Amino acid sequence: MIFEKINTRILWLDGRIGHTTYLMFFLTFVNFIIISFNFLIEDNTMLQDIIPSMWIFTIVFIITYIPISVLIGRWHRYTQLSTEYRILHEGNPVIATMMRTLLDVQTGVATKEEIAEFRKMMMDIENNTAK
Repeated sequence: MIFEKINTRILWLDGRIGHTTYLMFFLTFVNFIIISFNFLIEDNTMLQDIIPSMWIFTIVFIITYIPISVLIGRWHRYTQLSTEYRILHEGNPVIATMMRTLLDVQTGVATKEEIAEFRKMMMDIENNTAK
């Protein structure tokens, strides 16, 4: 059975990712469209003549919103994401240990036991069995 092979933590992580990335994104997007329609169209008679229905507003909204969000996402990926990753990796103890061990191996300071421990840690990460 699938539950015997998968750790509960992995199921919890998968559930959280599915919830935040997909389900809540969809619900907040729908909520945003409804609120935008209520504030922009329902109280404005001039705009209500141009866009009389929520369905028309939703289509126009999605046609304009998706390209804008893609452009902002692309800008973020090319400008900000590398900075976020750099800051994230600066405080990562696993990366610090890996870099120190590599430096120790290159300079001849590392012992055979440290090299073996480092190799085991790398194998665990490659095999997805790190603890």
